[in-house]
Amino acid sequence: MVYTFLKHFVVGPPARLIFRPWVEGLHHVPDQGPAILASNHLSFSDSIFLPLMVPRRITFPAKMEYFTGNGVRGWLTKQFFLRTGQIPIDRSGGSRSMAALEQGLAVLREGGLFGIYPEGTRSPDGRLYRGKTGVARMALQADVPIIPCAMIDTDKAQPTGQKIPRIVQVGVRIGPAIYHRELAGQSENHAALREVTDEVMRALGSLSGQEYVDEYAADVKARLASSEGSDA
Repeated sequence: MVYTFLKHFVVGPPARLIFRPWVEGLHHVPDQGPAILASNHLSFSDSIFLPLMVPRRITFPAKMEYFTGNGVRGWLTKQFFLRTGQIPIDRSGGSRSMAALEQGLAVLREGGLFGIYPEGTRSPDGRLYRGKTGVARMALQADVPIIPCAMIDTDKAQPTGQKIPRIVQVGVRIGPAIYHRELAGQSENHAALREVTDEVMRALGSLSGQEYVDEYAADVKARLASSEGSDA
């Protein structure tokens, strides 16, 4: 209810008017039934524009920090994510991250769409980074297709750290579903997980035109933060 109200009456109308978002390949998203929407991650606003351009409801995992902020802003952020049905995820990995993926599997079992950013975090420089295998694990365990969705120019509209977006036209380019039914049930086969994940990242790179870096974005961010700290 809150999701629909925000999308169609609060966030949607001004976002469409100001940013004039476009979408290509919407026919690749099924009208019904479960699927994973796997997207590159350029900006906070990715989680606004992808749901805005896809008619069906999308449930996303959202980083835990959005649910634990302090003060009025923290409370408002928490309420927004809770009331729109988003799932908190601990990005430190291990069992805590898997708990969020289990909730995602529940969404898929109910026939819903689950959105995920395989890179695990926003790109630090606009390039496309190595995908984590959680997206493949979910797809093989639930036996559902992965639909690659490339966000275009959202980093120009709202770069990391910028609170007020710039007025830049943004878009979503959606590709054909990736479906490995022959691998269904092999969610513990690391080679299969890496194979499927790499195929998803290649599809995203083709759709977005981003340069690919075979390294995890989180590692690059950690190295940059360490370098900045040593220079201080």
